[in-house]
Amino acid sequence: MKTLLLRPARLRAYLDLVRFEHTLFALPFAYAGMLLAAGGWPGWHDLAWITVAMVGARTAAMALNRLIDAELDAANARTADRELPRGVLRRGDALALALLGFALLVLAGWALNELTRNLLPLAALALALYSYTKRFTWLCHLWLGATIGAAAAGGWIGVTGSFSLAAVLLWLGVGLWVAGFDVIYGILDVEFDRGNGIHSIPARFGEKMAMAISGGMHALAWLALTLLLSVTPLGWPYALALVAVGTVLIRANVLVRRRGAGAALAAFNANLYVSSLVLLGVGVDVLSR
Repeated sequence: MKTLLLRPARLRAYLDLVRFEHTLFALPFAYAGMLLAAGGWPGWHDLAWITVAMVGARTAAMALNRLIDAELDAANARTADRELPRGVLRRGDALALALLGFALLVLAGWALNELTRNLLPLAALALALYSYTKRFTWLCHLWLGATIGAAAAGGWIGVTGSFSLAAVLLWLGVGLWVAGFDVIYGILDVEFDRGNGIHSIPARFGEKMAMAISGGMHALAWLALTLLLSVTPLGWPYALALVAVGTVLIRANVLVRRRGAGAALAAFNANLYVSSLVLLGVGVDVLSR
């Protein structure tokens, strides 16, 4: 910890290792679930601990993924400059960061309510196993989606201590959205994956079919998020956000279809806007009542 505090360059390496800025993928959805469950401002206690839980969970998952995939990353030209292959950080550093992330998740789970405490073992198992799924099934994208999508349901559960249809729809919407853009991202490594026994939808079915599957996942994700209008008091601000979300998803999928693998990274980055748009729609809707 002292090293982290005294050496900004090393702290930057830790943040880069887990792509900390990509926490934006899931955190806004957790906040959306939180606001929707509370019907307004949930209070600082819930906000703080839900934030700790989400940051801890994602940090643990990414650090563990980098540790488990260190040899694969070193062999792949696209990922060979990551922190572990380059020796900027050691395996022990990644393990320590993963354990810190899990500790934060457990601490937050205990601080929130009984259901979050009871779900901790399942959450930790799901986070730990993702990195292994691509070694035996092309359904790995759905596992990732289900794991990250739990953030949205987690925001709801963190406030209410219970499940609901709205929480399930949020989970389904986010999960399919994440799985869809992970399929797009997988197009970048088709040849490497095929040559190294790594399973993915692009490697199994080819780029063209992968694009179609990704588009289908995103269509279903948008439908699930739209169904929230029928089971919650959400109104026109959220509906307007859904229009923007649909536009982003269509644009990302069309971009990949037209330009192929070369546009995969651009389409992947475009997805960063989706979670922020959903949070904006839910936030304006709920907090303006």
